[in-house]
Formats: sequence, C-alpha cells, structure tokens
Amino acid sequence: MTEQQLREQMVTLARSMFERGYATGGAGNLSLKLPNGHFLATPTGSSFGRLDAERLSVVDIDGNHISGDRPSKEVAFHLAIYRNNSACNAIVHLHSTYLTALSCLQGLDTDNAIKPFTPYFVMRIGKLPVIPYLRPGDPRIAEELATRAADYRAFLLANHGPVVTGSNLTDAVDNAEELEETAKLALMLDGKSIRYLSEEEITDLQGRGK
Repeated sequence: MTEQQLREQMVTLARSMFERGYATGGAGNLSLKLPNGHFLATPTGSSFGRLDAERLSVVDIDGNHISGDRPSKEVAFHLAIYRNNSACNAIVHLHSTYLTALSCLQGLDTDNAIKPFTPYFVMRIGKLPVIPYLRPGDPRIAEELATRAADYRAFLLANHGPVVTGSNLTDAVDNAEELEETAKLALMLDGKSIRYLSEEEITDLQGRGK
C-alpha cells in the first residue's frame, strides 16, 4: 500500500472503532510502519472518530517529529516495540471498556492476565502479560514493553488499557477487537465454573495462525 492509502486506512479503521465504542474522546492511539521506514501515528489528543488523513503525525524510529500534527506522547512506547519486534508493523492502543476494567483488577497473573478459554484468544494473542502501573507518558512504559516486545503480540498496561500489535493495521485492529471480546467474556464468566483449555489443546492451537 502507498503512504496515502495507509493514511486513509488509518482514518477509516479508527472511525470504525470509535463508532462501535472501542475508543472514546481523545483516548488511545494508533501507529503503523510506512514504506520508507518512518511511522504514521495519531496526533496527540486526537479522537478516533475525527482523524484527518493529511494531519496524521509522521515520526522516525528515534521519535523525531517529521511532519503532520504533533504525535501522541505515547508514540514512544510504540517505537520501543517496533525496535524490538521486526514482525510488528502496526500497533493499536485503546482504553476500551472491558480490557481497561480488567487492567484495574487486583491479583491478575502478570504473565498472562487471561487464562485461555477460547481458541481465538490463543491463535490471535497467545498470552497477555501485564505491565506494572506507570503514569501515562512515563518513559518506563517503553522500557517495560521493550523487554517483552519480541515474545508477545499484546500487553495489558495496569490501570490503563491494552497495547496490541499486528503484521499490518487491519491485523492489529482485528487482534484488539478479539482481545476486547475475550476480556468481556472473562468478566461475564467471573465466579462461574469455566472450562479452560488444556495444555494439550493450547499446544494444538499454537502456530496455526489466525
């Protein structure tokens, strides 16, 4: 895809998420890798429902602002993932309802916040590690993500929300939506007797793709 097509795709997918309640106000941010090696990102404080393709931010791998409106301060942790995972070409960060609710719970397994109970979670996400709480914009979020970037497709920022990667922006959005639905189901099933997937079933699903 050309840069212009990628810009238009970002606007279209962001609006779709906004209209379906995955993003509210100016919360959350998106980024993707451009053909020239730079990165396209949503501007600071921008609403997913009102993005302008021509005003999207462009930064380089070091975070230098190249063009467009000023990028979100959280683009720093996006870049930390890109630097440490060459398979990642797009990132979705949301404050979506169910994953944010999950991120606020005490006692989460920090290695995997959702014990697998659907094959789709295993195939699209695998595991969901929890990043300890840090204030939004804290540079240590990037440091925490950098150490885990090569091993996971998604992360849950404690008391904050999810960070989800993909091979392209459509893939990252699909992964984020599947993860949000899994969190919704997990909260709906809380306190009930859940049939979790066995280790054998999980192993059978791993590597099967999406």
